[in-house]
Amino acid sequence: MASDSNPDSDTDSPEPTASRDAGRDADADRGDEDVLRRIADRNPTRLGVGRSGPRPTTDALLEFRADHGVARDAVHSRVSDDLIDDLGLIELRTTVADTDQYLARPDLGRELDAESLERLERDCERGPEVQIVVSDGLSSSAVEANVPQLLPALLDGLEARGVSVGTPVFVEFGRVDVMDAVGEVLEADCCVNLIGERPGLRTAESLSAYLVYGPERGSATAKKSVVSNIHDGGLPPVEAGAELVDLIGEMLDAEASGVDLREDDREFRTES
Repeated sequence: MASDSNPDSDTDSPEPTASRDAGRDADADRGDEDVLRRIADRNPTRLGVGRSGPRPTTDALLEFRADHGVARDAVHSRVSDDLIDDLGLIELRTTVADTDQYLARPDLGRELDAESLERLERDCERGPEVQIVVSDGLSSSAVEANVPQLLPALLDGLEARGVSVGTPVFVEFGRVDVMDAVGEVLEADCCVNLIGERPGLRTAESLSAYLVYGPERGSATAKKSVVSNIHDGGLPPVEAGAELVDLIGEMLDAEASGVDLREDDREFRTES
């Protein structure tokens, strides 16, 4: 009787087993590569970058480190004085001392310092329907890239609708909720905060617009509406200005924002 280990045995030798990929030809492989490339080209995430053994390829690693550097610069740099002057913004500051404190103490970025409160009351119009705030937030690059186009579109649209707008201000080291302090002091019906968002590794220029009706300190985040992803690769700034004009009009009509502005009441709702 032949041993199981006998290499010459006809009866005990296993049949060759086809691999799972057997039958695939070069055209199919190329097709898969084409599909992956089309997905990668349309998606900002890092897909299909390949590896060299257990490590990223040199090109992928250098691109990652460059994008990371841009993101860090967006957080640590400041909006230029020239831009603030060109946009005609009243310059204010929160109680934050520097960037490190801004990152560690979000609460300090929600309130203006004493000098800024005095300037706010002295130099800004009281009782507007809409008060506009521009804040550097976590990306000064987002302000520099988008606000020069967005702000004029927003102001022109509100003027065309007959909506009164207060004196636009810029807040250095501002958090989203600094809009509550500004709007409350100036007794605005509605407040808008155009603020730089946390930079990612594909764009450091994403801006968001937060809106609140009846601003007051300590109001819940759920009471705020938001239009996000404003940049050339997302919602273009001029289009964002037009969208904000429509949203502000709905907020003023409904006297509500955030969760109080129900989706069923939105004018742009598509009827099924």
